[in-house]
Amino acid sequence: MSALTDERIVDAWSRNVDPWTAAVRGREIASRALVTDAAIVEAVRSCSPRTGVDLGCGEGWLIRALPDVQMVGVDAIPGLVEAARVSGGGEFRVMSYEEIAAGGLQLSVDVAVCNFSLIGEEATANLLRAAPSYLRPGGTLIVQTVHPLMACGEAPYVDGWREGSWAGFSTDFQDAPPWYFRTVGSWVTLFVDSGLRVTALREPVHPHTGKPVSLILMGQLPG
Repeated sequence: MSALTDERIVDAWSRNVDPWTAAVRGREIASRALVTDAAIVEAVRSCSPRTGVDLGCGEGWLIRALPDVQMVGVDAIPGLVEAARVSGGGEFRVMSYEEIAAGGLQLSVDVAVCNFSLIGEEATANLLRAAPSYLRPGGTLIVQTVHPLMACGEAPYVDGWREGSWAGFSTDFQDAPPWYFRTVGSWVTLFVDSGLRVTALREPVHPHTGKPVSLILMGQLPG
């Protein structure tokens, strides 16, 4: 079930390359423009990295925002990788999370970043377990995701698949991908079970509502 649902995620994103690229580059997503873009850049810079990899890089905005870091961007969606390559800023590769989990990335970088790019179940777990294949000893994995307390809505606060939605986005988007909901505790457990020592847990807050917009977890690979 999970593998099939993870496939649905990739299929849905493949159909939304153009509207997503336009939304990110036009800063149409208010929470990103106000809070989360700056939050992930600051989290990366707090590690003072020389090298890094953006796992699920999309159209490459984060790599262009970190010109002082030698970055590689990886995404399973060829259209997004092509958009990233056109704008430049780093090296970009088409590669699925399954290929990375199998050791295909063959990097040893200071930081690995997953910025709102972990929405599957098995694919996410396997990607984190493969951290030694792309992080150097002592390196840090940084994950920014929707804040579980805010994203839970009226559903029970338990792990499980949720139906996706493009609410608040333009009508150009179609076929919202499903996503796998994890509690804060489940995220921490996933890091620990993957051999990563959680060094920071941040909750960026919306300047107008005072509510947490996202959850940022930082985990260090033993040196």
